[in-house]
Amino acid sequence: MSPDPRPDLLSLTPNELDDVLSSHFESRGQPAYRAGQVRSWIYDRLAASIDEMTNLPAAEREALAEAFDFGEPVEDRTQKSSDGTVKHLWRFPDGELVESVLIPTRSRLTLCISSQAGCAMKCTFCATGWGGFDRQLTAGEIVGQYRGARRWAEANDYGPITNIVYMGMGEPLANRKAVMPSLTILNQGYGVGARRITVSTVGVVPGILALADRPEQFRLALSLHAPHSELRSELIPLERRYPLPEVLDAIGRFDDGGGKRITFEYTMIDGVNDDPELAEPLAELAQRVRAFVNLIPFNPIPYQDWAPSTPARLRHFAETLEQAGVSVAIRETRGRDIDAACGQLRGHTLVQIEGSK
Repeated sequence: MSPDPRPDLLSLTPNELDDVLSSHFESRGQPAYRAGQVRSWIYDRLAASIDEMTNLPAAEREALAEAFDFGEPVEDRTQKSSDGTVKHLWRFPDGELVESVLIPTRSRLTLCISSQAGCAMKCTFCATGWGGFDRQLTAGEIVGQYRGARRWAEANDYGPITNIVYMGMGEPLANRKAVMPSLTILNQGYGVGARRITVSTVGVVPGILALADRPEQFRLALSLHAPHSELRSELIPLERRYPLPEVLDAIGRFDDGGGKRITFEYTMIDGVNDDPELAEPLAELAQRVRAFVNLIPFNPIPYQDWAPSTPARLRHFAETLEQAGVSVAIRETRGRDIDAACGQLRGHTLVQIEGSK
């Protein structure tokens, strides 16, 4: 399926959207306020299609649909866990599937979104990596997950989405062409505070530097998973291209921007990266850039017979970090009774589709 040649309204930053809409309606002899009407339908009222923009004359809706794409995803599957976690599988017009996850807690509702269809990083602990890489998402396809999840949350009494994390399928900083404008759209268009948006990376150095140069205080999460390059390269193949010292230098540059919180994500895998001797070097790395550390019990995935670390190992790691003055948390495992691990629902769906052919 060839790409739609029309500009996608959902992929445009607010300034770009204002410019193209103003030009479009001016060329049709329409009043200037038409652009504001469309902008309100997109950002404030979360219209799922141009047809819903009913305060535009029918002829103008038709002309708008002819001139522009509106790349809204369709909800393909939804799974709800007993703990309230909700995973959505979104289908795009070309049939591609991606996942997002809503994670409710007492004080917030976090949305985890995808930046790529699949992933090329091949991290050994990740279900998405096992499934391979299909294509990059557009800015509108990234933003569309937020729009769809927000409509679902409002319709199902989940309340407003308070936080967004780019921790779903894909490596966000390997898709900077779409991720960077999507950050602007979510922040400036939909009013999500920069400090409530976190971009995760396994260590794409040029992307970290690009994020460091932005004035907004977006947050950064490094998928660390090992404090030494040798062990990390066994878990994350990208380590061989961007070694840990180079990654940490880039994160230091990000930290120099001030006010931009850094998190180290550390998946605890029994017998792989949870040796107690690794806790101290992890603390040293965290202290270097004032990072908060998330210890994450490994979520078992297909094709990998690893198990999560024991509660005792988790507590030891956390205590060692705390004694060194590092802020640390043990992430509560969510959605175990559904396909909550990144890539699982998409992977199982693709297997079912393939099997039905």
